[in-house]
Amino acid sequence: MPEAPAGSNFDAKGFLRTLTGRPGVYRMLDEHEHILYVGKARNLKKRVSSYFRNSGLAPKTHALMRQVHSVEVTVTHTEAEALILENNLIKTHKPRYNILLRDDKSYPWIYLGSEHEYPRLSLHRGARKGKGRYFGPYPNAGAARESLHLLQKMFRVRQCEDSFFSNRSRACLQYQIDRCAAPCVALISPQDYARDVRHTVLFLEGKSSRLKDELVQRMEAAALQQEYEQAAVYRDQIASLSRVQERQYVSGESGDLDIVAAVVSAGVACVQVFFIRNGVNLGNKHFFPRIPADSSLEDVLSAFVAQYYLSRSAPAALLLNAEIEDADLLSEALAARAGHKVRLLHRVRSEKARWLKMGVANAEQALAARLGSQAGVQARLEALRRELRLEEPPARIECFDISHTQGEGTVASCVVFDREGARKSDYRRFNIRDVTPGDDYAAMEQALLRRYTRLKKEDSRLPDIVLIDGGKGQVGVAERVMEELQVSEMLIVGVSKGPERKAGMEILHIPAQDRQLDLDATSPALHLIQQIRDEAHRFAITGHRLRRARARKISPLEGIPGVGPRRRQQLLRQLGGLQEVARAGVEDLCKVPGISPALAQQIYDTFHGE
Repeated sequence: MPEAPAGSNFDAKGFLRTLTGRPGVYRMLDEHEHILYVGKARNLKKRVSSYFRNSGLAPKTHALMRQVHSVEVTVTHTEAEALILENNLIKTHKPRYNILLRDDKSYPWIYLGSEHEYPRLSLHRGARKGKGRYFGPYPNAGAARESLHLLQKMFRVRQCEDSFFSNRSRACLQYQIDRCAAPCVALISPQDYARDVRHTVLFLEGKSSRLKDELVQRMEAAALQQEYEQAAVYRDQIASLSRVQERQYVSGESGDLDIVAAVVSAGVACVQVFFIRNGVNLGNKHFFPRIPADSSLEDVLSAFVAQYYLSRSAPAALLLNAEIEDADLLSEALAARAGHKVRLLHRVRSEKARWLKMGVANAEQALAARLGSQAGVQARLEALRRELRLEEPPARIECFDISHTQGEGTVASCVVFDREGARKSDYRRFNIRDVTPGDDYAAMEQALLRRYTRLKKEDSRLPDIVLIDGGKGQVGVAERVMEELQVSEMLIVGVSKGPERKAGMEILHIPAQDRQLDLDATSPALHLIQQIRDEAHRFAITGHRLRRARARKISPLEGIPGVGPRRRQQLLRQLGGLQEVARAGVEDLCKVPGISPALAQQIYDTFHGE
């Protein structure tokens, strides 16, 4: 099990439990909030969790973890974007435990010689006097080596020294791992090698679209001639090229601006600020302002912008994820403080819209971490014990919800929370069958019967509290099921939305105590119930969508409006298969003929929506 670093109050279990599996950057901070280490991850949850193992860490990592008092993360759009942001943060903060590349004035280039029958690709610094082509300069040697590594995988042009090349009698290891075509022992003809060199030049010249079109044509031609192994090689090259082409959303547009994104859930607010200077993302910071009951997203944003930026100089633009009142007045005040015009923007498109979406995703991630911390869960469970008149805090809570679309694909969800927070390994979904479409009472009855019949049969642990998303009708169904199963030790609590169906106005129905409970909107007990109910709702909707898609026998692409057979074929051909379509960013999808920005966003959301 993961453990907190020695001498730290950091709740490692709670933090890791809420981490997303999406790509991003993580920062490890000491007790003074100085950055000790910056790293990138394809999967934040897996990568960060690896630091909290009980054994197997290197001595350097042990020394690092002894000083860590908190970890902050930034969720990014793609893994490549995480790489760029990691580099920006390392350059800016120069963390002690990161490898710092020397900022040399002699920038590296990629050199392609022209004097040899089989030209070599290599990293080059210094004067460019050799015969051949120079591509660059690259910002650092790491970036140049990364490009060389990718080119090795895509086109297998040799990178060995001429002296090594001239003295080979058999192919080296690079050929064995498909990183070289072995021209040294004539395993590729000069004509085919020249073709690979030409593809390499097209890529380095930025003519990726032209290169991809040519590869698609070659793949189709090879398939028609039943040269399936060669067709597979072209397919893999297309897929690799698509990954390299991913448009990065961290850097790009020039100018100075801040992204200010807020989210509010269960009585807690989080504001995430990204700092963009000269088109480069310098990093982000999150804040948890204390808010009164019934505070809206707009209220939180307005108060934060005023308090934060009136004490410092604001950039030329602030991107907000909601419209705030008195925006013109606030803009005027910020401009007077900063000495230049300050725009408050919330309706944005293109790159700014993607940045804003990234800000919201990070605010949601930080808020989930705060809500899932063990200390916070314990305090809320104690508050729930008092409100429900229990002898001790509940050790296990299960919550049920129903989801369908006009009766189609009905799915019931059961989520489980214990004293450490969400217990996702115990979550269950139930595909509801043989009930009248749209009959939520019958669906709830079937889900409860299936769940607790099995738990009783297996003699498994029963929950202390069963939350039912609904009012007296659904609670009555739950009572009948428990009576039939002769289960009396669980407290049934119905959670209805209240008269105006607004968050914070929920009414709790407790039949065993013959009362209704209307908790204050600031109550930690209500916040816990809202969190569990919302998680059950999310889990039910996700299961319903999956079931509906399977029932219609469609692939993820076929379920997207506007993506017909021809566009599906174009996507699969241009990007190199369904897996690469799923990996692609919005800008990469837009490059496929017939795919508009709006449709590209739909496709991206289909594969990446959480």
